[in-house]
Amino acid sequence: MNVHGTVADGFEQVREEFAAVVAEQSSEVGAQLAAYVHGRRVADLWAGDEVSGDTLTGVYSSTKGAAALVTALLVQEGVFDLDEPVARHWPEFAAAGKDGITLRDVITHRSGVIGVDGGLSAAELADDAVIARRLAAQRPYWRPGSAYGYGGFVTFAIVNEVIRRVTGRSLQQVYDQRIRIPYGLDLYLGLPAAEEERFRPIQWWTATPEQEAAFWANLPGPHSILGIGYGLNSTPPLDQVAFANTRAVRANGPASAGGVGSARGLAGLYAAAVWGIDDRPPLLKPDTVGDFSMLHSTGGDLVRGDQGNYALGFQAKGLRYAFLGANAFGHDGSAGSESFADPVSGIAFGYTRRRFGFGWSYPEHDRLAAAVHRAAAAS
Repeated sequence: MNVHGTVADGFEQVREEFAAVVAEQSSEVGAQLAAYVHGRRVADLWAGDEVSGDTLTGVYSSTKGAAALVTALLVQEGVFDLDEPVARHWPEFAAAGKDGITLRDVITHRSGVIGVDGGLSAAELADDAVIARRLAAQRPYWRPGSAYGYGGFVTFAIVNEVIRRVTGRSLQQVYDQRIRIPYGLDLYLGLPAAEEERFRPIQWWTATPEQEAAFWANLPGPHSILGIGYGLNSTPPLDQVAFANTRAVRANGPASAGGVGSARGLAGLYAAAVWGIDDRPPLLKPDTVGDFSMLHSTGGDLVRGDQGNYALGFQAKGLRYAFLGANAFGHDGSAGSESFADPVSGIAFGYTRRRFGFGWSYPEHDRLAAAVHRAAAAS
């Protein structure tokens, strides 16, 4: 495949590594890579069928990075306190033993509220307000605070409901008004109809029937902790491909997994958060960055196992990539997107692809992140 785009002087190895990655993929996959160093864009690359630098696609849980940034901004401004019980602002949430759960518990995945008995349908998961109504009566799946487990589709619906109750605006509205529009980010929590022509659908992974059968035979059941966390306990089980490719999901932009964007948008989000871009100041103060990048939940994740590890709302990328600083933070997405900031090296990184990797495996993340880090360290 031909690689398009540009890199800054000294970052040629990033282009070479990206070219090597996409050469190993089908042209149908399509991928984008963008990176900033201290607020200056140093890589803007893309390859594949129907993919340009402006192409938008579903980024699944990389959406959580935008939602966590909204949360950090509002906490920084004193709009609410993470250690207040959620029920202080949303009384209905106190039902079934949830009265003591705080927002900190929620965004560090320690609340035990990762779904509902009987599951949430795809139509319900497309709307944070509907998710919140279903969660209000649900008993936690473990004693809050005793362990942690990833709430893939519901975590920021809880946060969104608190933001609605406190500010009268949705998380998506705050994101648009305070972050996306002022910083010109190509990352949407609610894609306008006028931008639909830029969207390219996500595609399922390629595998032989034997590989598929072996993979699914070894997964926990739909009513296990993992099954509940990933929406497999609904009838029918959630189809992740159809979910992102549904207009209602893109239009609403549910804050846990419904974002639509590009690598430019993902990298720009983290650059704007920590360093500022295009002569605009950073969104977060250094103390806020320090608080939200601090490790909170480490060790075994009840849903994701060893793939867990979380700061405040963000994944702990310093544990994911040993070459980054200890408090690097960001979020990936199940279709293969990756994004993070490393306050030590100054890197803001964004990557998207249009096809799921078999078994949700994306080894190219390590190669591309390392290439950017090497170039930044040498520059």
